[in-house]
Amino acid sequence: MKIRPLYDRIVVKRIEDTTEKTLGGLFIPDSAKEKPQEAEVVAVGKGKRLEDGSVVSLDVQVGDRILFGKYSGSEIKIDGEDYLIMREDEVLGILDAQ
Repeated sequence: MKIRPLYDRIVVKRIEDTTEKTLGGLFIPDSAKEKPQEAEVVAVGKGKRLEDGSVVSLDVQVGDRILFGKYSGSEIKIDGEDYLIMREDEVLGILDAQ
């Protein structure tokens, strides 16, 4: 199934941290781990509709890695996979690979 978000919404998939232990060597159980605040953009809407009716395209594109706030977005499940859907203004920044 594919999803196409409306207007200025984006669909993202969290990038899971595979670190299982701390620098000191202690193992971290899944229940104690915080959810990552980094994700990859899976789908984007057409753009933000302004008051005059024009549509401004989004800065975020499919494939971008982004940072977002701890309580941003709404969790959704599609074909057994967990995703977040949020507005573009909830994105804190785009990570550039160097």
